[in-house]
Amino acid sequence: MTDSSTAGSTKTPGGTPAGRFDWSWLRVTGSVGPLGIAIAMLWLSIIVLLPLAALTVTSFDEGWSGFWDAISAPAAVDSLRITVLVSIVVAVINVVMGTLIAWVLVRDEFPGKGIVNALIDLPFALPTIVASIVLLSLYGPQSPIDIHLNATQPGLIVALAFVTLPFVVRSVQPVLIEADREVEQAAMSLGADNWTTFRRIVLPTLGPAIISGGGLAFARAIGEYGSVVLIGGAIPRKTEMASQYIQKQIEIDRPINAAAVSVALLVISFASLLVLRLLAERSVRKEQESR
Repeated sequence: MTDSSTAGSTKTPGGTPAGRFDWSWLRVTGSVGPLGIAIAMLWLSIIVLLPLAALTVTSFDEGWSGFWDAISAPAAVDSLRITVLVSIVVAVINVVMGTLIAWVLVRDEFPGKGIVNALIDLPFALPTIVASIVLLSLYGPQSPIDIHLNATQPGLIVALAFVTLPFVVRSVQPVLIEADREVEQAAMSLGADNWTTFRRIVLPTLGPAIISGGGLAFARAIGEYGSVVLIGGAIPRKTEMASQYIQKQIEIDRPINAAAVSVALLVISFASLLVLRLLAERSVRKEQESR
């Protein structure tokens, strides 16, 4: 005999009785528990979310039209254009040179390797304004090597390349250390040259790390200020980065304009990191499917 209490009941594909809400997605798993997650989210909100929310609200103090006028002003557009173009160039340079440096540090042995490895992290510890002073002394009007990059876009590229180099190196280095070299040796034993082995075997493995490091370098370059403040010159529509434009707007008491351009930089950085994250995940899935 069928129980009358269950005879007319139906279930969803996931096994939840019809008419009842599935609360399983709210289940907390892991070692820290709900309290740990709550503390982490509270700290994230205080440090990141609340300041970003305050910045966004300030940028819209004069409504959407005021926000649009601020970011579409010719000087603002030029500073954003210069910032994005220079940051792209810097990211590409660091992808190539950072991967090469990581390869040398992992695969080669040479005197002073430990010192070079430690120097990679120097831009993380060195105040960026110090980097700008050093670069101005080296490539400025009184350059001892007769190379003058002051107030030029190549000077911006050099400064930003200095502060963003560690991102690519430190992203690629651990992947190279864990890479299976037997596959490379097998490919070379079958007649593949060094370039073919790197392109067909090594590069697919390094792809996600290279993309991640390049994205971080781009995002850092987008908002950099200290390393370019002196050597860049801040010439409007030529070498003025968006961060310098923001500083100028604050100095002339236009906080809404400064906040609006800051939000534009935030959107650009977030969008680039999101796209690069999706590309990296797609690359990982393809690699896993090919195994």
